[in-house]
Amino acid sequence: MTPDKERPQLPVVLVAGMHADARRRAVDRLLADVPGSVALHHDLGSAADGTVTRTVRDATGEVSRGAAPLVNDCACCALREDLMPELLRLAGSARLAVVELWDSVEPMAMAEAVAAHGGHTVGPTNVITAVDPALVLPCLANGDDLTEAGLAAAATDQRTVADTLARQLEYAPVLALVDEDEADDEDRALLTQLHPTARQVPLDSPELAQLAFAGFDVETAAAAQHPSCALLPQEADEAGVATLVWRGHRPFHPGRLYQALEDLTCAAARSRGRFWLADRPDTLLGWDAAGGALSVETAGPWLASLPDAAWDLVPPMRRAAASLDWHPRHGDRCQHLVFISPGLDREGLTQLLESCLLTDAEYAAGREAWKRFPAAFDDLLSPVS
Repeated sequence: MTPDKERPQLPVVLVAGMHADARRRAVDRLLADVPGSVALHHDLGSAADGTVTRTVRDATGEVSRGAAPLVNDCACCALREDLMPELLRLAGSARLAVVELWDSVEPMAMAEAVAAHGGHTVGPTNVITAVDPALVLPCLANGDDLTEAGLAAAATDQRTVADTLARQLEYAPVLALVDEDEADDEDRALLTQLHPTARQVPLDSPELAQLAFAGFDVETAAAAQHPSCALLPQEADEAGVATLVWRGHRPFHPGRLYQALEDLTCAAARSRGRFWLADRPDTLLGWDAAGGALSVETAGPWLASLPDAAWDLVPPMRRAAASLDWHPRHGDRCQHLVFISPGLDREGLTQLLESCLLTDAEYAAGREAWKRFPAAFDDLLSPVS
């Protein structure tokens, strides 16, 4: 947390979430409970007309309205360009700025923009995602592109409803919850297992205003989401929702894993983590799946592949994560995947994952033999350098 003496002149709390009614209620609560607070909202739904509509309001209602032109045909870019001047303008008069993000905007990019450009005047003091627990599973099951749902922030936006919601939930230290009868125990268990360390607060709680000033470190938050050192959930089983944490040090056979991708992706409402392939022994790969869609990305080198002199350049959180997974032969190379879902078939999923690992004979053949395996992931990843 940021001590009081280090708080910026204008504290900024970001309120994110795809559930617009819940998000608006959270903002209204903050405006009512923090005297002198103002809320900014950029409506990206008007981007088709070439502009983004900005509104500023306080507890009494709308204070001002304006428009920002699109930047590079990107509504999110226009938001970033317009947000900081507005926040700096408010720094001398407002006690708290509540930035209500539009439905599909992810809070990480906005929090980092505020931290990077606010100096000592403006800075993020927390991130809150407002959520209706009853809608989490339907959204996680929605593999539609944001474009199809009318929620794209740019013409090139290829995100889905499911993966966008997942990242909104997992980034925020605070989840502001709709507390109504529609949500059952399964809904609440799913939300808790998706982000076990988040502070869950009812939308109507006065605690929300206190948490707005709690403090927020963008570097720590980013590291907690990066595949190399993500703070992944632990094993859990409650109300029909389970979390399977699957670990290993033997590499995957690229061909067998590729053939199993569809089954693995559809086995859980949400899965993520880091893994390695036998034919790419120096590349840390990130796994991110929701809504039946999978994203696999290169996330830099494994630390074991770096020369000793390079370790001093590696952030402490990255070194700490590597030490926890260290193996005498493979270093920090590991399989660390987490699958979360109602009705999860733990046994079947474990067997499928283990079938994708190298056999004893393949493993014994060594790295030079592994590199000759067919490069099955070339269509998902850039070629090995």
